[in-house]
Amino acid sequence: MRFPRCSRALLVASSLLAASSFVPVIGSSLVTIAHAEDQLSAKVGKPLQEAQTALGAKNYAKAMSAVNAADAIPGKTEYEKYTIAQMRAAVAASSGDVAAASKAYDVLIASPRTPAAAKQQMLMANATMAYNAKDYAHAVPAIERYLKIAGPNAQMQTLLVQSYYLQQDYKNAARVQQDQINDEIKAKRIPPENQLQFLATCYHQMKDAANETHAYVLLAKYYSKPDYWAMLIHNLAADPQMPDALQFNLERLRMTTGVLKDPSDYMDMVERAVQAGLPQLGLNLINQAYASGALGKDQGAAREARLKAMVVKRAADTKATLAADAEAARKMPNAAPSLTAGYNLVLNGQVDEGLALMREGLAKKPIAPEGAKLQYAMAQMDGGRKAEAVKSFADVHGDHGSQDLAQLWTLLLTKSSK
Repeated sequence: MRFPRCSRALLVASSLLAASSFVPVIGSSLVTIAHAEDQLSAKVGKPLQEAQTALGAKNYAKAMSAVNAADAIPGKTEYEKYTIAQMRAAVAASSGDVAAASKAYDVLIASPRTPAAAKQQMLMANATMAYNAKDYAHAVPAIERYLKIAGPNAQMQTLLVQSYYLQQDYKNAARVQQDQINDEIKAKRIPPENQLQFLATCYHQMKDAANETHAYVLLAKYYSKPDYWAMLIHNLAADPQMPDALQFNLERLRMTTGVLKDPSDYMDMVERAVQAGLPQLGLNLINQAYASGALGKDQGAAREARLKAMVVKRAADTKATLAADAEAARKMPNAAPSLTAGYNLVLNGQVDEGLALMREGLAKKPIAPEGAKLQYAMAQMDGGRKAEAVKSFADVHGDHGSQDLAQLWTLLLTKSSK
């Protein structure tokens, strides 16, 4: 990843003194607060003049030696101390001595002689100087100090993220980048694609698969590209902590996005639907697989036909007991029966009654509440209530796949409705 390099002219311009006099000017727009006693004695003025001449000749060692000579003179006024600090900052910044420049800037920033606007420019100069010198350990606190005093600044926030990253402090780089992205989303703006990519890179370096996946969810949401979808499916499938119930949901997502290819994967998906007590859903899925040509064509056609026959029978048996199953589920204290019986009603055309029963199940405090909310949203989607499903998907949270799956289904639903 390529990082932008700040202009060195900014660093020098913000600290150089005016050409001939020792009126403390820092840059073209920064002036100090003048006082009647603001005069340099000959003892201090002479070495500072020598320092300025040496600086102009790029003889930084000689210039700093002259600054030190001026600083060693006893009995200096506050104005003389301030002017010496200005010259020290100019020499140190020009020579790339980050530590010396930072100390000099601290003196200038702390002085009541420096106007507020000038202090902010000095803070920025100090921070960008450290960054350009690849002194990221000094750049981080300098940038944070600038942001605290001056407020948000996109360029400086980017440098802060990169300063953390280039020190291999991926955790803090991700934290700062995530904050920027959250601010954009909160303001109802689309986060820059490179920020989202950078966030995904940070989490990849941390081996944080869950958060890396979430970053790719945002990339797919705002910048829907095939590569982002492929990475999302891969990352979700690779999460070893994803619950078994969500694995079935993931297989449905793979099928919908065209990632599911192997006939054995289709059969596994159908079997999972039956095992979950939703044979009609399994039948719907296997019919789609046959219609697309994914099943029924190769040497496994006979086995696939046997599976379909079994699913057809299970679906018929379940349909015959829909009313009884729903009544029994209402009387049970746990959530699962109401969720399953309600979903089966939806799949068999009784959408309103089925969703109502599922809501009763949600009120019974499911063991996996986020997974249950995801299942409810899927039932709404399968029942043709896409707008309601989108709202329900937005209410799904949690780690290890539930929130990410919900967001991906939302993306697919909203994309297909445009």
